[in-house]
Formats: sequence, structure tokens, C-alpha cells
Amino acid sequence: MAPRPAAGREYVLTLRCPDTPGIVYAVSSFLVQHGGNISQSQQFDDRLTDQFFMRVQFGVENGSLTDLRDGFARVAQAFQMSWQINDAATPIRTLLLVSRFGHCLNDLLFRARIGALNVEIPAVVSNHRDFEDLAAAHGVPFHYIPVTPQNKEEAETRLLQLVDELEIDLVVLARYMQVLSNDLCTKLEGRVINIHHSFLPSFKGAKPYHQAHARGVKLIGATAHYVTPDLDEGPIIEQDVARVEHSLEPDELVAAGRDVEVQVLARALTWHSEHRVLLGQSRTVVFR
Repeated sequence: MAPRPAAGREYVLTLRCPDTPGIVYAVSSFLVQHGGNISQSQQFDDRLTDQFFMRVQFGVENGSLTDLRDGFARVAQAFQMSWQINDAATPIRTLLLVSRFGHCLNDLLFRARIGALNVEIPAVVSNHRDFEDLAAAHGVPFHYIPVTPQNKEEAETRLLQLVDELEIDLVVLARYMQVLSNDLCTKLEGRVINIHHSFLPSFKGAKPYHQAHARGVKLIGATAHYVTPDLDEGPIIEQDVARVEHSLEPDELVAAGRDVEVQVLARALTWHSEHRVLLGQSRTVVFR
């Protein structure tokens, strides 16, 4: 686990724009003029959409984040860029949502606690009280927000209040078994990550692993993606699979699935928190 850079010394520039000559030169020239020393640089030219993507991590001896952003705005305007410059040391303030399956929550709380993720977790939210003690054990405040068909709008309003009050950058659905409304998805666009088993759409509803066992599947997997109003069809960040065989009982499939879900979600959150995921039109570019 590499040490985190000191605050105000290392930054990450990410950008997306129409592909045209001179982008790399303009970015490099700007960084040289501001005393920047590039430590990582990755780029991708999507020829199908004629879009250019770039991630640059760089250090500076002097100069503030505000100065860098103000200065780069002129470069960005010339190339019609969608862009960000972030301090690489600043953790992403992340709100974790969970229901009654706690494996992803437990893993992320532990990783955050040991510094393996560039995140800060101000709170855990759940529609059940099952993991209140787990959150307390990690010193994280727990918010119980029950959800019923009758109070769903009120519950989502409270959730949005927490996002604002806690200055949340990212919401992670760590096996939160509630469908977010279209309105909430729109308000938090690009700021919500979900994890689900990769049987969808084959095995929907309750006990998907038991359904998969009955069909004799040979691969199980998980998908982490950004949440959109289209249920479980948002831009994919990461996926993985594990081979299984006929000798496994349904509960053993569930256990294997938990392991894959934990790893996939952790990688997705790692890459997002390090500003390695750039959103295109309907898919992501991930600079690992």
C-alpha cells in the first residue's frame, strides 16, 4: 500500500473532450509553466465517439489548487473540455448504504480504517438496524432510515439531507436492497456506485444464487456500476467472475459470490477515489 501524498503537493487532472490535435501539448505546456512534475500520464482516444480521455497525476512545489484550476480553465475552454483538478491527498467523503447483507460494508469499513482506500466515511445509512453495532465498532455514526412504500419519498428526502449536511462526494450502495427513485438518481448522477451479482437479468428477485444453482451455472460474478434511472444498467466500472462446479451447494455459491462482490466493489471504489474513472456517453474509461 503506497503512502498517500502530502496535501497541496500532488494533484490529479482528468479530462474528456472532442479529439483534436494539440491536447497533450497544451496540457503538458500548462503543467511546465506552473512548475508541475508529471508522475503518471494516461490517455485514450475513443475513435468510435471521437472523444479523448486523459488522466495526469503531477506534483508542484508551489501553487494552490485554486490557482491551478483558474489557470487551466483557459486551456479547457479552448478544447471544450469536461475536466477536474483534484488534490490527490484529499479523501473522498463516502456515504455507505446497506440493508441486511453486510459483507461489502464490513470490507469497506475495514479497508478505510487501515488506510487502504482514499476515502473518509462520515456515516452508514440503513433501512434496518442489523449493522448498527458494526458501524459503532469502527467509530462511524449509524443512521436508521426505514423505507416503506408509504414513506419512500420522505426517506429519500432524509437521505439527500444527509448527503448535503455531511458534504458527501460519493454514495456507495453496499448491498442496499432498495431501488432509488428516478429523481434521486438524477440528483446524484455520477455520484452513486452499486454492486450486484452478475446473474442479472437471468436470475432476478429473491435468492439469485439458489436460482443459479438450480440451473447448474458454471460461472458466478459481480458488477460494480454507476447508478442511473435505468435499473442496474448504469456505466460499468468493474466486473469479475469465479468458476464454480456442480459439487457446490447453494450456500457455497452464496459464499463464493460474496467474495467476488467484495473484491469488485473495493476495486471500483479504489479507482473512483483515485480519480481513475472517467464517464463517457454510456460507459466508463478506467485508467488503472
